[in-house]
Amino acid sequence: MGSGSPGSAASQIISPHWQQQLLKCEMIRSSRSPHHRARASAMASRTVAKSAIPITNPNLVKPTVSADAPPKDSEVPATSSTPAPTSASESSPTLAGSLVNHPSSTVAPIAEAPRLTAKPPQNTWNSLDMGGVNIKTLPPTSGLLTFTFLINLYLNHNALSSIPPEIAKLRHLELLDLSGNNLSSVPPELGMLTQLKELYLFDNHLVTLPPELGSLHQLQTIGVEGNPLDAALKTIVQKDGTPALISFLRDSCPVPAPPPERQWKHVVTPIEREAMNNDPHAETFSVLCYNILCEKYATERLYGYTPSWALSWDYRKELILTEVMNYDADFICLQEVDTAQYEEYFIKHLQGQDYEGVYYPKSRYKTMSDADRRQVDGCATFYKANKYQLVEKQLIEFRTVAMQRPDFKKTDDMFNRVLGKDHIAVICCFENKETGTRLIVANAHIHWDPNFRDVKLVQVALLVDEIEKIASYYCKLPPRPPNNAEDKSAPRSLPLYGDGTKIPLVICGDFNSVPDSGVCEFLSNGSAPPDHPDFMSHLYGRYTTEGLRHKFGLKSAYTTAGDPPLTNFTPSFHGVIDYIWYSTANLAVNAVLGGVDKSYLDKVVGFPNAHFPSDHVCLVSEFRVKPPRETVPRPTPLFPSPNGAH
Repeated sequence: MGSGSPGSAASQIISPHWQQQLLKCEMIRSSRSPHHRARASAMASRTVAKSAIPITNPNLVKPTVSADAPPKDSEVPATSSTPAPTSASESSPTLAGSLVNHPSSTVAPIAEAPRLTAKPPQNTWNSLDMGGVNIKTLPPTSGLLTFTFLINLYLNHNALSSIPPEIAKLRHLELLDLSGNNLSSVPPELGMLTQLKELYLFDNHLVTLPPELGSLHQLQTIGVEGNPLDAALKTIVQKDGTPALISFLRDSCPVPAPPPERQWKHVVTPIEREAMNNDPHAETFSVLCYNILCEKYATERLYGYTPSWALSWDYRKELILTEVMNYDADFICLQEVDTAQYEEYFIKHLQGQDYEGVYYPKSRYKTMSDADRRQVDGCATFYKANKYQLVEKQLIEFRTVAMQRPDFKKTDDMFNRVLGKDHIAVICCFENKETGTRLIVANAHIHWDPNFRDVKLVQVALLVDEIEKIASYYCKLPPRPPNNAEDKSAPRSLPLYGDGTKIPLVICGDFNSVPDSGVCEFLSNGSAPPDHPDFMSHLYGRYTTEGLRHKFGLKSAYTTAGDPPLTNFTPSFHGVIDYIWYSTANLAVNAVLGGVDKSYLDKVVGFPNAHFPSDHVCLVSEFRVKPPRETVPRPTPLFPSPNGAH
């Protein structure tokens, strides 16, 4: 028996949480017999006709709302025997069950809901009781550690003196009972089990706890009674409960070693690159895309696994700016930039590196006070002003564009689903000051909720339709006259754009859609049928009677360079939802910035953290402009003034 049994503490602080902990401790101490819970569960599951005394499942721990457990969006029993049903299509990051209108890719990691990558593998059982059978060792090669479908694991009242780090493989565990063993320490890798809600360490020999347990942001109870635990740690649990201890461990955890620098993945050979560098007519440019996670959404409730100091905007903004400036891209497309940070931070610093910017907030700002408006996020596009001239810029408010479509006006689905979302895109038309090459860059942030994947598809279709209109207009504009009217050199040849599809096009942003979604199918294939599953049987005018089509010949830059790396990394979702699309007829990929080192990712629970300031990962691609098939000598008409160019 470890020290500090319930009746031995003379002046023990009895908070509601500590009372609950002591009750659980006594319950577990009474579960010493071999396979106690399995036998009790089997007995409880038997149906006894006209039983005078109802038999209930003794393993069912109902979560209690107390100082130890903050309210959740939805509650799932810790000993549920079957996985909760998934209501959302896997074409979107899964956030089912959340009531939080979070505009980014992930719902609150604290939400108790099935997730795209966190859903346990299907199995007929998901609880394993190995308690009270005198297990002395658990080797790293144990078959038990391959049961990745487990939700509940009982290893209590054995003779274990250590737990292997490989227990981190059981990522779907919600309850782990290690009580009544001979443990003098637990592995830091337990911190990778971010689904844990109950962690019982009663009656061991623990003096301290690894600070890595601070990432267990969903933990409701950490059972420490019966251990000679450091008085400071135990006092935190006694007074303020498990969440307070987890927060303390999280914020005091040492910063892990930084990852290796991300490597460029080259599509062209070194010989081809050298030839391009020596070719005076070769034209290249680079594009950066990054959802920076705006200050308003970076809350402890949504990112409870992130140290508070690493979640603060003052810390994150410097990392974001440093990263963006180091890549020195010709075009920078940022999402989730609020008005205040754009005006007071980003444009001021980026102007010193020859950037000018175009910024629009989401539509909701129109209904807010001046103070609240400054916290509304939107899309910001920066460009190298010494190299490119901004010719035209246009804000695309998806719900406004939808209202203007005659085929949408009588659609109930449009009113009920599309008009309630205020997501936007920003389209900019540029011209290279030296070569006259034109370029269209679109920066978009698409709706996040997988239960509205029809809205995602509609928003992207509306975006492409608007780009087609703008490109058709832009190709008809006459070329800009030379910067220096006294330039006596021979007139250079300029590209001839017979129609809008001939203008190089880049569409980038946070699409909140995985590679096999309807959104990506439409963009990459140029079409989507009117009965596509992602329309979810809703009606959207010609989109759902004739289908979707475009002629831009788009492809993802990262797909061209091989398997795309993950672009969003949280405990509840690891996957690709951000993209840089380009028109293949007039652009080609030279290189893309590679993904984050896999060995580093294996050791962290999610972003943001000390090294990555957003839950998204920055994407960068370098393109080359394919030589046009036809050119025309420069005429000399006057060019109209830019429309509101900065």
